[in-house]
Amino acid sequence: MKTIFSVFKRGLQKTTTSMSRSLASVFSGTAVWDDETFEDLEAMLISADFGVKAALNIVDDIRDRYSRGMIETSDDIFKVAAEDVCTILQRNIRPVNYQSGAPTIIMMIGVNGSGKTTTAGKLAARWVGDNRKVMLAACDTFRAAAVEQLTLWSERTGSSMISALHGADPASVAFDATKAAIARNMDVLLLDTAGRQHNNKGLMEELAKMRRSIVKACPGAPHEVWLTVDASLGSNAVNQAREFSRFADITGLILTKLDGTGKGGMAVALQQEFSLPVFFVGLGEQPDDLQPFDPGFYSSALFGVGK
Repeated sequence: MKTIFSVFKRGLQKTTTSMSRSLASVFSGTAVWDDETFEDLEAMLISADFGVKAALNIVDDIRDRYSRGMIETSDDIFKVAAEDVCTILQRNIRPVNYQSGAPTIIMMIGVNGSGKTTTAGKLAARWVGDNRKVMLAACDTFRAAAVEQLTLWSERTGSSMISALHGADPASVAFDATKAAIARNMDVLLLDTAGRQHNNKGLMEELAKMRRSIVKACPGAPHEVWLTVDASLGSNAVNQAREFSRFADITGLILTKLDGTGKGGMAVALQQEFSLPVFFVGLGEQPDDLQPFDPGFYSSALFGVGK
């Protein structure tokens, strides 16, 4: 039987392998760990996209414990690093802001190719499996493939579906979908928005317009705005999050394609920079490879320790 931890472990295998090899090259044959050794460790963490701030904090902790005789082997380093990463990632964890007696309205935003539509479909599969009534709304009205893809997910999962003609105003689709979700007593409405580059001001302002339309249809909505981030993008993901947050009031993150990168430290860098909770992580192609984010599983799998 496939355990949840095994999904994390398999999905983060490339990062774990990359760091294990780098760590071996830094500490192999080193009798005494000096400043140069710790600088190499810091560079290794930064190269895995942990970000400078997190890398410095982790290395300072390891250096301190080493000076006090609490660390002797590279295995000890992985255990300490896993503890530190778990502490960082736990700071802003919270439950999804599910609504009682009304639809929970969630906007999915992100750049082209970040995996929004696939993630929306996998979320629908998860929630329908939990006996929730789910509606999918195709607010990407310019890419025909996006509507087709979401329609397939709707059919596969038994979710309701709202779409419009090619080229329709995305804000109008969002408004109509919100009204429909309320009228049909849905539990969750997932709004799949068009991919847009974070430096395209016009498209970014369109997100703000969509949000205003949703508020008109349902005061207080959207209840969540989740930015999907392709973890393989590295430090550019931080720039994306920074720009999107200017227009969309992001409430949380979903990290996708973690299984395809050796730089799984991105979750740590984003947490340090924005203090936003990570709600889900994509660790493979199958629907159950999209898992609720667990800091303990993530950090242990990342460094290949425990569990």
